Amino acid sequence: MDSVRAAACGSRCRCICLSWEGIFMHGGSYRLLTSAEVADWLKVSELTIKNKYRMWGLKPQKVGRLLRFRERDVIAYLDKRYG
Repeated sequence: MDSVRAAACGSRCRCICLSWEGIFMHGGSYRLLTSAEVADWLKVSELTIKNKYRMWGLKPQKVGRLLRFRERDVIAYLDKRYG
C-alpha cells in the first residue's frame, strides 16, 4: 500500500486522484454524502437536491429513511453533464 498516494492529477475534475505507480484512477470514493453536503458542493439548496436528484440521474443510497449519495456518483454526474 505504500505505492498508493493521493495526488492532484491536473485534469479538470476537482477530485483527489489516487496514484498507483504513476497510474491515476478517477471517479471518487464510495463515501456517502448527505443531501446537505451534495447541495453545498453543487452550490444549490438542499431542497433542490431532494426534488431533482431523480431527474438528474443521481442514484441515492437509502440509510434507513435517509438519503445518501455516493461521492463517485456525484462526480460521474458532473463529468457526464459538464465534462
